[in-house]
Amino acid sequence: MLAIVRSATLSGITGRAVQVEVHVANGLPGFTVVGLPDASCREARDRVRAAIVSSDLDWPMRRITVNLAPGDVPKVGAGLDLPMAVGVLAASGQIPAEALDGIGLVGELGLDGSVRPVPGAFPLVDAIEAPSVVISSADVRVAAIVGRDRIRPVGDLRQLSAVLGGAGQWPDVEAVTMIEDRPREPDLADVLGQKAARWALEVAAAGGHHMLLVGPPGAGKTMLARRLPGLLPDLGEQESIDVTRIHSAAGCLLPPTGLIQRPPFRAPHHSASMAALVGGGTGRSRPGEVSLASNGVLFLDEMGEFAPSVLDALRQPLEEGVVRVARSGGTDEHPARVLLVAAMNPCPCGEGGSVACRCPPSARARYSRRISGPLLDRLDVMVQIGRPDPVALLDGGAGESSARVAPRVARVRDLALRRGARTNAELSESQLEAHAPLADDARMTIRDALVSGRLSGRGLRRVRCVARTIRDLDDAGHEIRESDVSAALALRARPVMGGDDD
Repeated sequence: MLAIVRSATLSGITGRAVQVEVHVANGLPGFTVVGLPDASCREARDRVRAAIVSSDLDWPMRRITVNLAPGDVPKVGAGLDLPMAVGVLAASGQIPAEALDGIGLVGELGLDGSVRPVPGAFPLVDAIEAPSVVISSADVRVAAIVGRDRIRPVGDLRQLSAVLGGAGQWPDVEAVTMIEDRPREPDLADVLGQKAARWALEVAAAGGHHMLLVGPPGAGKTMLARRLPGLLPDLGEQESIDVTRIHSAAGCLLPPTGLIQRPPFRAPHHSASMAALVGGGTGRSRPGEVSLASNGVLFLDEMGEFAPSVLDALRQPLEEGVVRVARSGGTDEHPARVLLVAAMNPCPCGEGGSVACRCPPSARARYSRRISGPLLDRLDVMVQIGRPDPVALLDGGAGESSARVAPRVARVRDLALRRGARTNAELSESQLEAHAPLADDARMTIRDALVSGRLSGRGLRRVRCVARTIRDLDDAGHEIRESDVSAALALRARPVMGGDDD
């Protein structure tokens, strides 16, 4: 007898619909899975058999063949355990085949018959074209984002078989409240001194401009970077859904409501591999840190310690806002619209440019070359900071708080939306001509920078975008002034790395 169950598998961060076809026939007892299953899918035969037996149901001592269609799509993860088990029960006549009409199933099975949550519940449920989807009770809050009326939570296989057999009722789905108890984000007022760096941080947050902080240990680089998310506005509805989809597919811990509403902040260690940073890996293509930080902040602390090849892999994602991971099984496209903030020391010992520097010239030269020119060209705001003034630390008092700066940032971002871009950093050439025309003296300043070689063709557009942000933070006037361009060029000036002897 044949039973067909609807389910889904993950392909990158996207769910792909799968039909689980289970055939039970006379022959030598066995359990075979075909249809490009990975190791976790092939191991399902042992989990499915143990779960069925533990649930006081009968395991058919016949030949069982499971086909995962379509056959050209790789199947990954343990989320197909539950549809396989239900297919075995339907094909062996223990539950009526018509009970499977109009439902899809996703879930991992424990050996005791319990239904466990799976990574990517959100995109998996979204991919199943069925009026109702059966999932683990633990996945209800995440999957309910797709539509609460479609969700059927179950705790174990015994309960599910009773419902499908007509001897039980579907459990009620608890209403999901969208009020989230948000953790306290670090406040910008905690950063004492560093007036120029605080202003540059505000410019980067308002315009979505990538930022580099260079300075000695203890200057406050990490403190500044970690306070950037607190300046950003809440995610929009579609942004929240997109970020939640990525984090769900990666198996990350989600908030109690299931929906991420604040911009994510990711800070990978400098030993991260290329696959960890941009995505990929063996088997299933997984989203990397740059995708997990999409619509938020990616912080690269100790940027000079990252492998140069790993850093250069960020060039295309920073330019296009997507990561395309190509493998023999196909190509996956992951979002990567991030605000990059990097921090590094001026040299290996951190004291570059001062008499306390212990690094020989060769070491300083090698250190400065770890960051390639093309990558630096994609960073719009570069700030060289020193250790704060002791007077400012002891008697200077707190600066502006995040609560005071955030409304200015939100106002500038709202202006960018009215111009047709998410942020000023994403304004196109035509949008810049329409919304950021240059005054005559501003145009001359840019021409001088181009002629002298201080500015590249890519840098020209980026300088205009930063100048637009600076003008928006000031008075949002239409024309870009020479002072705005000069400030943008000053923010783009590469800080001294490697010391004075390079």
